[in-house]
Amino acid sequence: MKFFLDTANIDQIKAANDMGILDGVTTNPSLVAREGKDFRTLVEQICRITSGPVSAEVVSTECRAMMTEARELRQIAPNVIIKLPTIAEGIKALKICVAEEIPVNMTLVFQPLQALIVAKVGAKFCSPFLGRLDDIGEDGMKLIHDMRQIYDNYMFETEILAASLRHPFHVLEAAKAGADIGTMPYSVFEQLWKHPLTDLGLEKFLSDWKKLK
Repeated sequence: MKFFLDTANIDQIKAANDMGILDGVTTNPSLVAREGKDFRTLVEQICRITSGPVSAEVVSTECRAMMTEARELRQIAPNVIIKLPTIAEGIKALKICVAEEIPVNMTLVFQPLQALIVAKVGAKFCSPFLGRLDDIGEDGMKLIHDMRQIYDNYMFETEILAASLRHPFHVLEAAKAGADIGTMPYSVFEQLWKHPLTDLGLEKFLSDWKKLK
């Protein structure tokens, strides 16, 4: 499973990229707003750090306006992926993007028929939001299982980008369910390689080495 970072924070992206396990970045208007920087400049900076896909989301809700934004965003860098909401106007825009060879990440997916539709039209990525489903008492991980079965049944090339991952267990279960990608905040990312026994083991090794010296 590929690891994407769900952030617009430059320092976090650099830190993850330095580890050699960052495969891409997803952003959204809320994440960009937290940084207090010009949107285009921020996306340019992110694209210079990573060569992987960088999702940049439109803020329009009408197809024609979405396409205006999409074409402008694609001019920033070749690895920019256009993020569209999974609504009727977004699906119309997706069809046009596919015809123009603009890669798209369809976001805010909460049920398998949405995932089926965007794959049929030709989305590059489909982003089911697991944590938000869990928040309202639904089983977010079941959505990943359903999507994996549907995509495998019909050999769709759309990649499942598991989003709204709230903790390492979400990442683990998404990987076991067959998600192609997991995108997560840096606070979750930095927990992926941690375990208290690792810290205790290292502490003992170093202590023993000091005694030997």
